[in-house]
Amino acid sequence: MATFQRKGGWDGEIEDLRTDIFVMNVDKPSNRRLVVENAGWPTWATDDVLFFHRNTNTPNDKDTSWAVFQLDMRTSPPTETQVTPKEINAITPAAVNETTVAVATVRSKYNINNPEKEREINQYRHIEIFSLSGEPVIKVTEMVRPRADHFNPFVIVDKERGMRIGYHRCNTDDPEAYRVIGRQFDQFQSPDTEKVGLIRVSGVFPTFSPDGSKLAFVDNEFKALWVADSSGLFIAYETSGANSIFSPVWNSNKDIDTLYFCLGPSFQANTTVNIGMIPNVSEREMGHQLLTDGYNNAFPFTSPDGTKVVYRSTRGHDEDQKKMYKNLFIMDGEYGDSDEPMQLTKGKCIDTHCQWSPNGDWIAFASNRGNPTAQAPPGLPDPGFFGIYLTKADDPNFEPIKVIDSGFKRPRELFPGHCVHPCFSPDGKSLVFSADLAAVSVDPISLPLFVHSVRPYGDIFMVNLKMDDINKNKEIENYTRITHSRYENSTATWTMFSTKDPYAKWNLLIAGHSKSKDFTPACPYMHASGAESIHMTGHLTFGGKRCC
Repeated sequence: MATFQRKGGWDGEIEDLRTDIFVMNVDKPSNRRLVVENAGWPTWATDDVLFFHRNTNTPNDKDTSWAVFQLDMRTSPPTETQVTPKEINAITPAAVNETTVAVATVRSKYNINNPEKEREINQYRHIEIFSLSGEPVIKVTEMVRPRADHFNPFVIVDKERGMRIGYHRCNTDDPEAYRVIGRQFDQFQSPDTEKVGLIRVSGVFPTFSPDGSKLAFVDNEFKALWVADSSGLFIAYETSGANSIFSPVWNSNKDIDTLYFCLGPSFQANTTVNIGMIPNVSEREMGHQLLTDGYNNAFPFTSPDGTKVVYRSTRGHDEDQKKMYKNLFIMDGEYGDSDEPMQLTKGKCIDTHCQWSPNGDWIAFASNRGNPTAQAPPGLPDPGFFGIYLTKADDPNFEPIKVIDSGFKRPRELFPGHCVHPCFSPDGKSLVFSADLAAVSVDPISLPLFVHSVRPYGDIFMVNLKMDDINKNKEIENYTRITHSRYENSTATWTMFSTKDPYAKWNLLIAGHSKSKDFTPACPYMHASGAESIHMTGHLTFGGKRCC
């Protein structure tokens, strides 16, 4: 097995985990033996031979170079032999026998930051079979589907048909026989509790309207703000160029049909990001106005009566722009920061991801104020140390209390983890949040590659609050894990309406339906030639429409 045991636990790495491989007896799992360092994805060939993959570059290298190795444990010490050539990337081995292995390869590197450019065939991830006995390389998938990515090979032993190689890939075929386009919304149940249900949509930053009748979310390219209501799907706002759309939120007052959003480059504190609002969303007038002018402002949330907006901003930290300091401010919900906003929190730290409690008394937010001077470890995109805090909505002098953070201590220091994006339950008695408390549960190199600006936040967790006194919620130790993902679940939203049957409220996208013409975007993950882009991770395209 691949494990962090020798390092004393996960250190926050999200690309090259640098695990070690141990062998153990299943009857005595505590009796483990280290067989190879800096190795992952072990696959047995025989009782004495296994294969694994490894990044052959050093941790300080920005680039990675992956290869597959054989480990022969019949010698002392065990013998490592590189199976795949140095000039290609090879990962996720599946042993065929003690000298032969199936792997996923990328023979030529490409620029992941330019998904619009169509790749060459040797820049796709393909399944190949390599042998140490001198047999020629067998290209399994390139002959079948050359311009598509294939993942994680596995071996099937069939007594009648012999040994076969399996793998994963996205299904982008256009089945002409299909008349019904798959539902845009998938409902499933959390495995940890029957009281919390989840709805999966294809997008990011979901937000429910107060009455649960509308859902807004941003597309996976951060360029379009979508709204789903009883009439179907429509785009409420679009942008282009360097700007992104993120963190939409409805006005908390059910009688105010207004949607707020953020507009500007994401994850760049020294650039201008503004907060905008779209009034009368349901009327589809598509007009908007900006509530802020200057600074880096984001993550708005309104008071329960809808008259005020709390948000985070670099305002007041002009001399510290490179350090990304941000605090919470409260502005008018209609006129924005034209009047001087009230500064709610202070300090040279990052306060962000704020949300008003349903009763209007408290504001929850994420912050690194517990260790604001920490530097990002080598190879990691940010320093971490984020926890969930509560403060009083009407008292700028109140010292925020920490509800929960990454929680455990490594040798000599607190783990630099993330507890972020808090969200109150509708009754205000619970908080859900995103956190990396459970590390990552799969080797990230096995997943489709994508551009990320921060490390993944892990899964959704929940804590229960004591409503009679804010100070009783300091450093809560008991929490519930709500989701279990391969890589990341984040930015949760909560509603107590419509989740029993979302299809009764939201339109089914059926071919030929009178309103299906409103849903017309072509899949952004397909090139005109039919080749897949680097961002193809499982979205299906039926009849020229992206529908999942």
